[in-house]
Amino acid sequence: MDLREQIGQRLVIGFPGTELDPEFVRLVREYKIGNVILFQRNLKSMEQVKALCADIQELVRRETGHDAFITIDQEGGKVTRLPGDGCNVPGAMATAATGDVENAEILAHITAKELKAVGVNFNLAPCMDVNNNPENPVIGVRSYGDTAETVAAYGTAAFRGFRKGGVLSCAKHFPGHGDTAVDSHVGLPVIDKTMEELEALELKPFRAAMEAGIPAVMGSHILFPKLEPDNVPCTMSRRIVTGVLKGRLGFPGLVVSDCMEMDAIKKYYGTVKGVVSAMAAGVDMVLVCHTAALQEESARAVLQAVEEGRLSGEEMRRSAEKVVRLKEEYAKGAEAEAPCRCTEEDRALEREIRRKSIVVMGEKEISLGDTPFFTGSGSYRATLAFNDEELSETFAAHMAARLGGTHFDVGSDPKEEEIGEAAERARGASSIVVSLFAAREQAGQYRLVEALSGLGVPVVAVALYSPYDLKDLPEGVTGIAAWDNTPQTLQALEELFRGEWQPTGRMPVKL
Repeated sequence: MDLREQIGQRLVIGFPGTELDPEFVRLVREYKIGNVILFQRNLKSMEQVKALCADIQELVRRETGHDAFITIDQEGGKVTRLPGDGCNVPGAMATAATGDVENAEILAHITAKELKAVGVNFNLAPCMDVNNNPENPVIGVRSYGDTAETVAAYGTAAFRGFRKGGVLSCAKHFPGHGDTAVDSHVGLPVIDKTMEELEALELKPFRAAMEAGIPAVMGSHILFPKLEPDNVPCTMSRRIVTGVLKGRLGFPGLVVSDCMEMDAIKKYYGTVKGVVSAMAAGVDMVLVCHTAALQEESARAVLQAVEEGRLSGEEMRRSAEKVVRLKEEYAKGAEAEAPCRCTEEDRALEREIRRKSIVVMGEKEISLGDTPFFTGSGSYRATLAFNDEELSETFAAHMAARLGGTHFDVGSDPKEEEIGEAAERARGASSIVVSLFAAREQAGQYRLVEALSGLGVPVVAVALYSPYDLKDLPEGVTGIAAWDNTPQTLQALEELFRGEWQPTGRMPVKL
């Protein structure tokens, strides 16, 4: 490989639309870009995804002489990219709520088989972050739990499932994104911990994943001032990437960046500078997910940095060769031959595990009666890691349409007049069911529950995202942790309210 080809093997780019984008084609041709990341914007049906991946492979092989890594964030739950006719499995914390580590391997294997069938060969999962900060705005239910032991056990099981399905997987977000109160998509988090403190908690799941043989690790856009005094995040820090991850922990695999267009990098350092710095730090594959101009500028800047001696040509070659070696194992002959549909057996497993994930706090017997009242807000995009919301109906409307009774939708942070109207409409109901979505950020949702709890009928509060929303509910209110508001989860809840199954899930975090 010449220098341009080596750089192309180390870059991962995205593009808009459901067909090959002309700018993407040009960048692959001119800069020998060897990898792509897919988002919801690219994916409309499983058959379309399969055709798109085949086109990507044909283009990349023709222009670079190597297979393409086609990457995706298919974590499950709220962070999923495959379209609706795919099999969206429960997310990490939901899986841990089943109490059975084997379920993590089963769900990852289902996901891997489906990714492989459409031509995706690199899944940017699992999250190995320990979510020990209840106020974390970006990890939360994407983590398996709030202890290193839980995350290590379930995360390594998920890795085994991805490997079994023939898809390369990636432990993220090194050295840990769980103890932050800032979303790195929109800000620059700081974790002021020493190496010893990180070793005691955050690093344990990553060590476990490495010992299990995970082939890739994604670094985080987080400042660790006690590890890196030069005020640059992990992604841009040679002390952390090369010194800690590759040196102290001895990780020999592929180091991947998070997207360099996230505000933690773009706003505070600049995407292009960040890309060059990430490669200098020892990151093997760098993601520039969205903007063609920044993708092209980054490729040019890296080339110039090598020519001027600011980037090591030898390290460039070794990283590119590492990428190509992994492609031989995971991307070779990536044309999908299997049907790109979840089997009925897999769908049945997914439904069974999802039911086992739902946690009912307090009284397990739920009876809504003949005239239930449903209320709550429609969900919103609480973090940019989540998909754009495309639900055709709210939780309240969904349940009323299928279970009978009435419903009333309120805003994400209900005002007093909305709360008053909801309470008035609920009078005479046999029971009240309230949906919560990121309620800790929207105090009006709690005021709504408080008002409804005083009407003298059973009240159920359903957390459609964070289980921490169930903390400090009024006395007598039954809390349900559902983990997400995907159509699959709404169906499971509907069946729960009908009495078709009994809840067994247990809370994997302390409230």
